[in-house]
Amino acid sequence: METGDPLVTADWLKQNISAPDIRVVDATYYAPFVKAEKTGREEWAESHIPGAVHFDIDAIKAGGTDLPHMLPDPIMFSSRVRKLGIGDGNRVVVYDNNNFCAAARVWWMLRVMGHNDVTVLDGGLNAWKAEGGELEDMPPVAVERHFTARVRSDLVKDTAQVAAASESRSHGIVDARPAGRFTGEAPEPREGLASGHIPGSMSAPSSGLINPDGTLKSVSELKGLLPDHDAPIITTCGSGVTAAILALGYARLGNWDVAVYDGSWTEWASDPSRPVATGAA
Repeated sequence: METGDPLVTADWLKQNISAPDIRVVDATYYAPFVKAEKTGREEWAESHIPGAVHFDIDAIKAGGTDLPHMLPDPIMFSSRVRKLGIGDGNRVVVYDNNNFCAAARVWWMLRVMGHNDVTVLDGGLNAWKAEGGELEDMPPVAVERHFTARVRSDLVKDTAQVAAASESRSHGIVDARPAGRFTGEAPEPREGLASGHIPGSMSAPSSGLINPDGTLKSVSELKGLLPDHDAPIITTCGSGVTAAILALGYARLGNWDVAVYDGSWTEWASDPSRPVATGAA
């Protein structure tokens, strides 16, 4: 059973980065519609925490679907992370340079695949630099390790499961998208998708969980932002990335069993037969 804080500080990482079982992972990612000047991988190549490998959620993903960065099967996942030098017995610390996007997603992916010894660097790369941490631009030489996948299916939900939860109210469904997209007042960034929300879901924009300095808000603040702290929860967003930020926040409150709707709104709204609610929750 997972306990404690899912985050570590930059000071902690500085003190422990040389430990032989520590693996640092840069998960920086920018959605295509953001139109960032550089990709996450390009930023990593220019400057990263020493020894950090880059985990690209658009490369380590399921095939055979038009949905973005869906969770791959355990065989494919194991093969890819082994080549990054991540394996059994490692303590993994994930960070990014974009307000937990997609460090929280990679944290969740590793936990789905049974690797519980994973934390997220609070404040990401900026916190590391503020702490005086060194940077490098050379890619590390990753030594392949054995990774044993033990899939936790309870941490990931598909459309049928979400539809059932929406109808039965067996789980709280919490949406990480901006409020305007949730209510239907603002358009979706993905062309052809209507805005709105899954009937019965609640709005908790992931941006509200993050302090101006890029750290996650305190436990007391999160309690006022995340609904139904102790209830069974499914988080959703546009494509399953910022939903993981909510899952990270719930874990900080002690609810480690929050599931992510992998296909999220991109999958839900792509089928016109699925119900779409608008307005406030």
